[in-house]
Amino acid sequence: MPACPVQTAVSVMGGKWKPGLLYRLRQGPYRLSELKRHMPWISEKVLIRQLRELEADGIVLRHDHHEKPPRVDYSLTEYGQTLGPLLDEMCRWGGGHLDRSSPSA
Repeated sequence: MPACPVQTAVSVMGGKWKPGLLYRLRQGPYRLSELKRHMPWISEKVLIRQLRELEADGIVLRHDHHEKPPRVDYSLTEYGQTLGPLLDEMCRWGGGHLDRSSPSA
């Protein structure tokens, strides 16, 4: 049976934290400490695991600057940038859902 394209997309970029990571990385490179500051609800261990999975799938690029002290940043690959329209649509839908589910709606 052929793979379902939607299930494939969800397996790569789905989950609890990956969409938020991808949304932030669309704005440019982030160091791990910056991502932790912007997403304090995710543990460093989980954050690193999610970034490694996205890197393995060719979505995120880990750039080690080979400096002292160590400096590493993460950005979207060219392939990862193709998720932009999907992330924009998710953002629009999420905003509409927030409006719809707010007490004043």
